[in-house]
Amino acid sequence: MKLNLQHQLTQFSHLLQTSLFPALEESLGKLDERARRLVAILEMIPLDRFIPASSGWMGRPQKNRNALACAFVARSAYGIGTTRGLMDRLHNDAQMRGICGWKYAWQIPHEATFSRAFAEFALMELPQLVHEALIAQTQMNRLIGHIARDSTAICARERFPEPQRSRRVREKMKRAAVRAATDKSGASARGKKGVPLGPPKRYRGGKRPYKPSAKTRLHRQRSMTLEAMLADLPRHCSLGVKSSQDGNQEYWRGYKLHLDVADGQIPISCVLTAASLHDSQVAIPLATMTAARVTSLYDVMDSAYDATEIMQHSRELGHVPIVMPVKRMRKNLLFPPVPARSFSWAEADRFRERTMVERVYARLKDEFGARDIRVRGHRKIMTHLMFAVLALTADQILRLAT
Repeated sequence: MKLNLQHQLTQFSHLLQTSLFPALEESLGKLDERARRLVAILEMIPLDRFIPASSGWMGRPQKNRNALACAFVARSAYGIGTTRGLMDRLHNDAQMRGICGWKYAWQIPHEATFSRAFAEFALMELPQLVHEALIAQTQMNRLIGHIARDSTAICARERFPEPQRSRRVREKMKRAAVRAATDKSGASARGKKGVPLGPPKRYRGGKRPYKPSAKTRLHRQRSMTLEAMLADLPRHCSLGVKSSQDGNQEYWRGYKLHLDVADGQIPISCVLTAASLHDSQVAIPLATMTAARVTSLYDVMDSAYDATEIMQHSRELGHVPIVMPVKRMRKNLLFPPVPARSFSWAEADRFRERTMVERVYARLKDEFGARDIRVRGHRKIMTHLMFAVLALTADQILRLAT
């Protein structure tokens, strides 16, 4: 007989309270609230299933990779920013050290071992695999009402590469600059050849009719696989900009984290891209990834995702897209403006559920250490963020039992 999520969480909480917590308190002393929370998170996520065994290899035996993975999850759960801070906490906190798998302080590895293990976890994408297994274990048989989709800025301590121009392009730009400096009339090349520009073409309603272009990324993503879509997205460090609520532009250097969050503030899918990439370019890969993991009804997005391809893809997946329409300015005053699309009362009520993704981002940055990133490169930054997402997902699932 299959149990639903509520019954599974009730049974899991009963086993924690009656079996695991008393056994740990006999050896580690009375556990405080944060230690109990860390134990519950580590027991829920299936780390052992994805960490390869290192016994039987030639040479010096490796340090316990399972304990190191538990330590990285504990770093996110406790909101510790650096590896050195994690090591200091492990040396001074006997309960945290015992929960991670070390009995004595001298058993804790060196800082370089933590760095090598983190690089191994980043190469094998350990937190991504564990998070996918956790979602399949707990959310597969659940009917989810809303999926909220949005992105957030991730600041990184690295330099973004400057665009590399070929010698031919540099010479062409130099000749264009010389021509612009010597041309005093200011006439364009088109005007010099005598080609008449003519008056602009007028369209009914002041808006050019929409024609989908086959050259855009959104159009190409409709016929691509999920692996090809993710490989096509830029992942380098770049400069990002986003307009705040008061109209000011905020700039940052680094990356952009995209999340699909289900009801209950549970992250389902996660993608890390360059900061300069627009949010709409990641909507179709995220929707495809989420649809393969869970069953949902509504896709709730802000005005950045107001695109015909995104809405069509959402409907093809069997979802109902609820997207805030873009407020476009009407510059042509010869024709009356076309009225903007507006929400019905039911759509407006469901659109309020989009704020749960903002609360998830706030918890990731304030409680789980997503704001303090000391590693470089897309792969390592993604691993750091996914450990935080993994800890937050387990914590949110445990909150459903209370």
